[in-house]
Amino acid sequence: MNKKQLNIMSSKPGFIAALDQSGGSTPKALKAYGVTEDMYKGEAEMFNMVHEMRTRIIKSPSFTSEKVLAAILFEQTMDRKIDGMYTADYLWEEKGIVPILKIDKGLAEEKDNVKLMKPIPGLDDTLEHAACDRHIFGTKERSVIYDYNEDGIRAVVDQQFALGLKVAEHGLVPIIEPEVDINSPNKAKCEALLASEIKKHLVRLPKDIKLMFKVTIPTEANLYADLMEDPRVVRVVALSGGYTVEHANELLAKNHGLIASFSRALAEKLRYQQTDEQFDKELKAAVDSIYEASIK
Repeated sequence: MNKKQLNIMSSKPGFIAALDQSGGSTPKALKAYGVTEDMYKGEAEMFNMVHEMRTRIIKSPSFTSEKVLAAILFEQTMDRKIDGMYTADYLWEEKGIVPILKIDKGLAEEKDNVKLMKPIPGLDDTLEHAACDRHIFGTKERSVIYDYNEDGIRAVVDQQFALGLKVAEHGLVPIIEPEVDINSPNKAKCEALLASEIKKHLVRLPKDIKLMFKVTIPTEANLYADLMEDPRVVRVVALSGGYTVEHANELLAKNHGLIASFSRALAEKLRYQQTDEQFDKELKAAVDSIYEASIK
């Protein structure tokens, strides 16, 4: 584990940029960016286009370590290059931004009002490759809670912690992401049980384990504040969950110590057709606003 990166992630003001749209969500992300499906042919060209989008964001003068602590990458992005350097190396060596890898392979079918993660084939090889070859700091793994169901929520937390421990065995810091859908009819109730189950697992972990949490911005402000006090917890971060950047920032600012890890909200006003000047202006506005909400 890189101690300098750990120190940044533990204490430096800022937020995490989520640049990790994968296979299923890539066409949607490109469409939002202004790249329609008639502008590329096949999966290879699609992934080339999305890497170009991510490269444009990463290389922007507005995307700096002053406000961006880390960037979450899709596995293909990790194995692609920017200016001749692997993406994670470019982020760290050229930008001073900590690289994190999304490792989940999407969601299983819904059961008990949740979607667990699908199996992850070749997980040990991926983690070893990420840690040793690509100099990745940590991982992110997502599951989703749609409504209140005690069995479902406990299954999500059980699976997340089991995977997190596997990640930690490889010297990486896992970001446990049990998302609660923002449209859940019982969102606050789901979050209360989720927080309780997380605490039960957390106290049983070895003292030297380091992990992070990525959560939906809670209905009850500061619900996760006590998690931030646990010495095992590097940081608690929040996803935008489909909120606009303005609404996400407004909600985030009510939660002291909770910082952003936004994807759609970060890129919602960026367009392929923009000049570099227009692109950088919009990205700067997003970065500045998300940063300000993250340091409240």
